[in-house]
Amino acid sequence: MFDITILGSGTSTGVPLIGCQCSVCTSNNPKDKRLRTSIKISSPTTTVVIDTTPDFRYQMLRAKVTQLDAILFTHEHKDHVAGLDDIRAFNFKHDREIDLYAERRVQQALKNEFAYIFSELQYPGLPRVILNDIDGSTLHIQGVAVTPIQTMHYKLPVFGFRINDFTYITDAKTISAQEKEKIKGSKVLVLNALRKEEHLSHFTFEEAIALALELDCEQTYFTHISHQLGTQQAIAIELAKYHGRIALAYDGLVVEL
Repeated sequence: MFDITILGSGTSTGVPLIGCQCSVCTSNNPKDKRLRTSIKISSPTTTVVIDTTPDFRYQMLRAKVTQLDAILFTHEHKDHVAGLDDIRAFNFKHDREIDLYAERRVQQALKNEFAYIFSELQYPGLPRVILNDIDGSTLHIQGVAVTPIQTMHYKLPVFGFRINDFTYITDAKTISAQEKEKIKGSKVLVLNALRKEEHLSHFTFEEAIALALELDCEQTYFTHISHQLGTQQAIAIELAKYHGRIALAYDGLVVEL
């Protein structure tokens, strides 16, 4: 059994956007308050987080996370890695390193961005990590099998992940037919849907709907949402024709599998 928690469902700026007075950014609905996109996957023995956003510390506190065994990185953009330093709390609590899983390109970006973590000069209080490669083959994290799914964020390869009957895709614009086969059969799919207007590197709302219908998962939730998409309430009305099978994710949503 797994619990999937949506730690954040917002795009790189978060929602509300700083300084914006649109109807979404001024909404009183808590579901329209979106931290940067991340999820937590918990089994009875293992807790894995996908991406360490700039909101990582608050996301851990808000979700009352007390255990962290590993972090999977989708790609190296700042909204997905900036909170890495705050894993120190789990180093202190568990008195051990935290496993990081990323492809080599992303590992190098982490080394550049957080040089002090990987420096030969180490001192107490630094984050302690072990780097593990993602090369497309199935990962095994404390008995949990994770299948990487490669997508394209314009020209940048980005990994999604499938764990049992759950698949998580963020920051994608295209997915090859071969990689779509890895998603098919999932009961729950979390998929990025940025806004209604065309975007160079993200699925639009309509593109995400089309892909959800093509993949035909029992339940699809949209994430990595911009304030430009609309309020949770307004989009729920538009999605009502799919009878609950397609919906917007929101921060704090928990899915049990």
